[in-house]
Amino acid sequence: MVKFTDFPLITPIQNAIKDAGYTAPTPIQTRAIPEILAGKDILGYAQTGTGKTAAFTLPIIQGLAKSNPRQGIKALIVTPTRELAIQIGENISTYSQHVHNVHHTVIFGGVNATSQVKALKRGIQILVATPGRLLDLHTQGYIKLQSLDYFVLDEADRMLDMGFIHDIKRILKIIPTERQTLFFSATMPKQIEQLAARMLKRPITIEIAQKSSTAERVEQRLYHVSKTDKRDLLVYLLEDQTLESVLVFTRTKHGADRIARILNKNKISAAAIHGNKSQNARQKALNDFKSRDIRVLIATDIAARGIDVDNLSHVINYELPNIPETYVHRIGRTGRAGREGIAISFCDIEERSYVVDIEKLIRQRIHRIDEHPFSANADEMPIPIEQPKPKENSNRPKRNKSTKPFPAKPGVKKQFRKKNA
Repeated sequence: MVKFTDFPLITPIQNAIKDAGYTAPTPIQTRAIPEILAGKDILGYAQTGTGKTAAFTLPIIQGLAKSNPRQGIKALIVTPTRELAIQIGENISTYSQHVHNVHHTVIFGGVNATSQVKALKRGIQILVATPGRLLDLHTQGYIKLQSLDYFVLDEADRMLDMGFIHDIKRILKIIPTERQTLFFSATMPKQIEQLAARMLKRPITIEIAQKSSTAERVEQRLYHVSKTDKRDLLVYLLEDQTLESVLVFTRTKHGADRIARILNKNKISAAAIHGNKSQNARQKALNDFKSRDIRVLIATDIAARGIDVDNLSHVINYELPNIPETYVHRIGRTGRAGREGIAISFCDIEERSYVVDIEKLIRQRIHRIDEHPFSANADEMPIPIEQPKPKENSNRPKRNKSTKPFPAKPGVKKQFRKKNA
């Protein structure tokens, strides 16, 4: 088995890895670190949670160990969200703790830029940035990139989803053409393939896992429920204390706030995280979730990028995404590093087509949980992928709920609705 000590990493970095408690590299680290150390461009197909941050930061830190921060920015790491940028910055701090002359900073929008500008003026070699703030400070003259040796584009497909593709093209115009480029994306839509072809020179392609691998690793459950009963079902499930650390996904910022209020009203510690929250509020919610001061974090897809929580027990799709790949991204938050995880999805009648698309992508049928106090009737249930869609005038009989092996307690549905009104 490959160990970190097998890599030609300098002693200070090896010591930092040991201090962090790491011994065996992940597959992407095993394949990428030697190639990056050899100066190769990398095209990496890798999802969040595969260890790719260490795969590119460790070689970069080694490459800059003898550089002078006054020589200018040598490595630029561009990532789609502030949360992911902060996480990468924390990892760089961990891995470079014994390499005393490597300095870095993290910049992102949504906060005052004064402290970020001060850090830039002090001199750094590694800059972690979101696209908007990077271009803004470059335009103002605070960021100069003519000395750049490394350029990392992380989560490129999310950049596309969030509308950053034009910003990335602008960034490419202001960085040197002679550089080492490390390009990572979980999926490769056509625009991202074109961007990669433009950026990379004879890259080494590293593909770690098929998109379905996460789905195979995580236990998945699907609850048929009407839209009006979703909040009651969520409270009902969270009364089970074995759901220790739960990330709940919702489509809208307003929906995330509403769910947080409902859960706290029911004495379930929760917080929402989304783009309308201040950076301090978002960071506090994330820190409270990581430290287990709160049990439930409700997030939109964009805000959830970069959330990396150890031992996340459950992911709940309060609302199913209309893009199947997003479902795989979501459930991949749990069941990481060989650990087991559980993904629960709520599906109302309007979302049944999403289930069909998701099951086609992951090539498996999600286990249905039909017996619960808020089960939708048969006409509202999503149609299994192996069955044709019934005609509108179908005389399909309704399911006889009296035959349930686990019937709801008398009045439970009425009590929940009254309690959570």
